[in-house]
Parts: sequence; structure tokens; C-alpha cells
Amino acid sequence: MASRYALSLMNDSNSIRAIQTRLALSAFLLLFVELALIRWLGANVIYLAYFSNFVLVGSFLGIGLGFLWAGRFERSLFPLAPVALALFVLFIRLAGVNVEVGGSDLIFFADQRPVGPPRWLILTVIFIVAAAIIACIADGVARSFAKLEPLEAYRWDLIGSISGVIGFSVLSFLGAPPIIWGVVAGLLFLGLLHDSDKKALLVRLVAVGLLFGVLAEESIGEDKAWSPYYALSWEDNEVGGIDMSINDVGTWKQFPVGVVSPYSFVHDVRTADSPGDVLIIGAGSGNDVSEALARGANRVDAVEIDPLIHEIASKNHPDDPYADPRVFTHINDGRAFLERTDRQWDMILLALPDSLTVVLGQGSVRLESYLFTEEALASYNEHLRPGGVFGMYNFMRERWLVDRYASTLDQEFDEPPCVVDFEDADHFSILVATDNASSIDCSAGEPEGALWMASSNVPDPVSDDHPFPYLRTAHIPSFYLLTIGLILAVSALAVRMVAGPLKGIRRQTDVFFMGLAFLLLETKNVVQFALLFGTTWFVNALVFVSLLGSVLAAVEVSRRVKFKSQNLLYGFLALSLVLNWLVPASWLLSLGPTLRLFVGGGIAFLPVFIANLIFADRFRDEKESTTAFGANLLGAVVGGLLEYMALLMGYRSLLFIVAGAYLIALFATRKSQQTIPA
Repeated sequence: MASRYALSLMNDSNSIRAIQTRLALSAFLLLFVELALIRWLGANVIYLAYFSNFVLVGSFLGIGLGFLWAGRFERSLFPLAPVALALFVLFIRLAGVNVEVGGSDLIFFADQRPVGPPRWLILTVIFIVAAAIIACIADGVARSFAKLEPLEAYRWDLIGSISGVIGFSVLSFLGAPPIIWGVVAGLLFLGLLHDSDKKALLVRLVAVGLLFGVLAEESIGEDKAWSPYYALSWEDNEVGGIDMSINDVGTWKQFPVGVVSPYSFVHDVRTADSPGDVLIIGAGSGNDVSEALARGANRVDAVEIDPLIHEIASKNHPDDPYADPRVFTHINDGRAFLERTDRQWDMILLALPDSLTVVLGQGSVRLESYLFTEEALASYNEHLRPGGVFGMYNFMRERWLVDRYASTLDQEFDEPPCVVDFEDADHFSILVATDNASSIDCSAGEPEGALWMASSNVPDPVSDDHPFPYLRTAHIPSFYLLTIGLILAVSALAVRMVAGPLKGIRRQTDVFFMGLAFLLLETKNVVQFALLFGTTWFVNALVFVSLLGSVLAAVEVSRRVKFKSQNLLYGFLALSLVLNWLVPASWLLSLGPTLRLFVGGGIAFLPVFIANLIFADRFRDEKESTTAFGANLLGAVVGGLLEYMALLMGYRSLLFIVAGAYLIALFATRKSQQTIPA
């Protein structure tokens, strides 16, 4: 009898382990496919990389719908996932979809290819399809989730999610192309989907094979590669270098020194005989490095954020500038590089730093946004030697952007900047600034420049809290509002169709607003860490892992500690939000890198940890765990859309929305407790 009991316990233990393993693997697959979709769609739908937040929000909706579906219906959606993913990937590759990016009040750096349907329509459709694919995978996660105690399930879901982020980040670091992503996802699909039905198995095998074939086609070739940020492709040009395209958008051409180009202008207007020590941010192609060396620079510090772009440029530039012993290459974000050094230069140059993408999944902060703020331009001045010169150039597209930069330079330097515009070139403009008027001769270049003079309607400078240089005034553009409205309508309809009568959802009002607030906290942390440590892929991955790690730590505490009242936790949460409001990013930037990491990380993640103590304590005894988890993720959908309020009010002010959401959650929790029978 005793042996039978022991055998029963062993079988139960093995069964629980199997469920835990399946849940973790399913959660790994979910996060892996979500991140892969964001990267892959950004590279294959022209200019979608500017709007990747909509794919992220669509993923949250999909996860929420998947959990709600699993809580109501016996039929699983998970077997449909590989088929839906393969067909979507095939359609995108064959259709050649564009996102239109025209407009005068919000600038996108783009070529002039023909555009397709309106962007609000394309973004909404991609949002819906991404949500549907993720919902199918989330259904598989939810069915394992429901078989465990709520906190135990949440724990293994987080372990799988963290592993998925780390796994995809490692592949990004290794430069793995999409076919490798497809192999990982495809094998997990086949491993998790067991079916005795030979027809169903054959369909899945065909779907996975189709996925492999489509992804292999764009992964193989000598003139293409995938960096941690982009899909790269290039071809030889007539002057000995290459022409580079990023996400299928022509971006730069390599020239040998002596070819007519804009790279000489900043040197031409300087009155010094030699450039001295030069810092180039956005060194990329190597053209500016080559020009500085030809002018007799003593030292060139070349900063480039993308390691693969640097590697390809180094191999192909006709002058081979990166091999010169005077050149020191730094693979880093330009602002982060400056914050970590006390070195000064005779010349600092911002060289076409338009990234064509945003910080992974987060609204409208582009990789280069923090290079153009008031605080950044003040930092450039601080890193110049006496008589040093700062220069920047780009296709500005609109005159107001030229004026914005010139006005900011006028405030940060003692002398008005020299501005030169090339006619019929999309406002290709070069700006040169210095504190010493004798350091530049504005008329020495070809064409001649002119000292900038203020006029009416010059846009205000942008700040680290409102880092949107390409947005003319603080507002939410109408196409964003239209797209957000459509997405909210679609989301509401989808939730009603999947969840049925909303009585169960209404009981989860508090966890809905917890999800909304958490997503905004996540967004603020991602953009703040991008400022403090750089907009590199590594920082983004580290923040996501740290966020999920903070949530996991809160779950582990809640599994061991039962809080008598949530009121005290809400009080500590309020204090942590006040602390985040009171401590400015400028003070954190003044700290050394190590101290900045511990202090900045502690302040940023404290409310995340406390908020998830509240959620985990609330979630512990939840009888409808899949419905509650789904409601929490639907709240995150709304939070992801509210992130665009930062365009209007800045990121620091999002803390007011966070505080309001948690206040609603507190009152909703109290109300639900009062209605529960004794």
C-alpha cells in the first residue's frame, strides 16, 4: 500500500514537472516569436521599424486574447500558430508592403519610393494579424498555465519569458539571420504540438517547411546580413566602395577622398591648418574618417552603434581608413560614449546619424534621438577644447528642423552657428558651431554658408525628457490618433467576441489597470536606460531581462510571504513613484557608470518590484487565473497606446498616468473585496 502511494506521488510529481516544462517552453516560444516578429517586420515592411510599438501592443492584445480564449473554450488555437505564422511571413515577402511616411510636422528619413495604402490602414492590419498569431501561441501557454497554482504558473511563465528574451538577444549578438530564428521557432512548434492525427501533423510539417524556405531565401547571400538592429544589403559602386541599404532603404555610399561630397565642408570652414583630434559620431561608412585622416588629423575616435555595419564598411572602403593606426573605433551609442569619457577633441562631428528605427518596441524614441537634445549639445561643447569646432549634417527635409538645431546651437555656444544649405537636396544642411569666432570662416566653404539669424516660428529645442527632434510641436499627429482609435475599436470588439459577457472581465478591473500602469513603467524605464547607458541592443535586452527579473523576484517573495494588507504596499509604491519623479535624469548622468547603474537601476526598478508584489499577492488566490492574466495584458495594450502621450507631455509626466492607474486599481480591489460574501 505504501509503495502504491509513493508511486502515485512520483507520478504526480512527474506530471507537474512536465506541465512546468511545457509552460516554460511555451512562454519561451511566445517571447521569442514576439521579438522576432518585431525585428523581421521592421526589415520587411518598408518603414514599419518607425512604428514597431504597434507590433508590440498587438502582441499584448494577442496574449490577452489567447488567455481569455483558453479560459472559455475547449478547442485550442495553438495548433493553428505555425500555419498562421508561415502564411503571414509568405504574404509579407510576396506583397512588398510599404508604410507611408510623408508629412511636414513629423519627419521620417526615407527615400521617395511609391507608397501603398494609408499608413493608418497598414498599421491596423499588421496590428490585427500580429495579435492573431500571438493569440494562437498564447492559447498554448494558457492551457499549461491553468493547470498550476496561479503564482506557480506565473513563476514558470516568467522563467520561460526571460529565457526567450535572452535566447533572441544571443542570436542577435551572433548576427544570426532569420532562418535561424525560424529553425528555433519551428522545432519548438513541432516539439510542443503532439498529435496522432497524421493529416494535422502533415499540415504543420508543411507550414514549418514553408517558414524555413521563405526565411532561408532572405538569409543566404554574400551581399546581405543581419545586424542586431537591421537587415543589411549592399552592392559595389563605380568609385570603389559599396552602396549600403538598411531595411531595404538606401542609406549611404562610400567615396574615396577627393570625390565631390559633403564630407569636406566642416574642415573647409575651419581656420586651423589641421583637424587635430577628431570625434565622429555615426562613423558608419568611413567617409568622414577618411576625410579627417586626409586632412592630417592626429587622432580620430570613430563611434558607430552597429558592429556589423562597421565591419562591412571596414572591409569595403577604398581608402581603408579604419586600418589607420590613428583611428580608434568605439562600438557604442554616441551619447553614451560621451557620458563615459573626460577626453576633449578639436572637432566633434555628427555624421548622418539617422537610424531608421526606434528603440526596440517603444513608441517614437529613435536610436539617435538623444544626440540632438539641449543636454546633448551642451555635452558636445563641454568635450571641445578651446577653439574647438562642432559640426553636424544631414538631409533635414524641412527648414524648421534646420532652425531647431541652429537655435539650440545658438543657445549652447557663444557664437551663432554657420549654416549652409545645398539647393534641390531635401534641405541637405550643414551646421558648424564654436565658442571662438576666429575658429571658423563661414564663407570659406563651397557653397558658401551664412551665420544663422533667428526668425519667427522657430521650434523649441528638445530635451532629454521630450526627445522628439523630428516632431515640430508637442502634439500627437493625427494619423497616430486615427490608428490608435482603430486599434482600440478592434481590441474592444475582439475582447467582446472572445470573452463573451464581460462580467468576468469587470471583476478584474484592478488587474487591468495594473497592467496599464506596468506597461507605462516599462516604457519609461526602457527610454531612461537608453539615455543613461545608450540606445544599443544590449542595453535594451538588459532592461527587458531586468524588468522580467524584477517581476520574478516579486513572485518569489509573494510565494513565501503573505501580506496582511495591500494598503501598506500601495503606500510604498506611491513613495517609489514620487522618488522617480524627484530624481532627474541629469543628476543620474552626473554619476559614474557603476554608481549610475546601481542608483538609476534601483530607483527605476523599485516601483516595478513593489507593483508586482501587489499584483502577485492579488493573483495568489485567483480562481480564474487565465481570465485575470488576460485582463492584465489587455490593460497593457491600453498602456502601450497611452505611451504616445509622451509626444505631448514627455516621459517623466507618464508617472502621473501610472499613479492614477494604480489609484484606480486600489479602489477597484477594495470594491471587489467588499462584494465578496463573508
